Amino acid sequence: MKLLHIDSSILGDNSASRQLSHSVVEAWKAARADIAVTYRDLAGDAISHFSAATLVAAGTAAELRDAALKHEAELSAQALAEFQAADAVVIAAPMYNFTIPTQLKAWIDRIAVAGQTFRYTEAGPEGLCGGKKVIVVSTSGGLHVGQATGVAHEDYLKVLFGFLGITDIEFVRAHGLAYGEEVRNKAMTDAQAQIGEQLFAAA
Repeated sequence: MKLLHIDSSILGDNSASRQLSHSVVEAWKAARADIAVTYRDLAGDAISHFSAATLVAAGTAAELRDAALKHEAELSAQALAEFQAADAVVIAAPMYNFTIPTQLKAWIDRIAVAGQTFRYTEAGPEGLCGGKKVIVVSTSGGLHVGQATGVAHEDYLKVLFGFLGITDIEFVRAHGLAYGEEVRNKAMTDAQAQIGEQLFAAA
């Protein structure tokens, strides 16, 4: 089984989403001995954002690309290959200003590719990545579930992966992390309990 592990927080060792995503991966490895993990730290080793150069690189024959275009094409090809090869994906997705980190969006723009991970048909768009499982670690400083603000970054990821044909999506949440030590500790403890007691109970 191939597992792709994505971190995107800019907070390094202080990141709750990193801590929890690593816990998910370790629990999954404990539940299944055959897992091979590919890891990407999108903050530590950022993928450049989708740009005109990205499109030019994709539309230029390999032998005609200069060094910059070659680099762009390789970034896209590697990110896409890792995603397509993965049977499962663990994504650490903190909420920044009601959405996902820009680093995570840059990665998404490299793996959402017409003809590769989705296609348009006469009946409408069709996702080409069915069969994958995605676990999203959702963290936020505030409390948004059931509130007027909603959990916009989760909704976005549901739509995005659904568009790619992935419907097996689970969320591990630790919200209210900025509401003081007591609330933070409970949120992290509850998330760790979900990881340890629920996610892989049937494995």
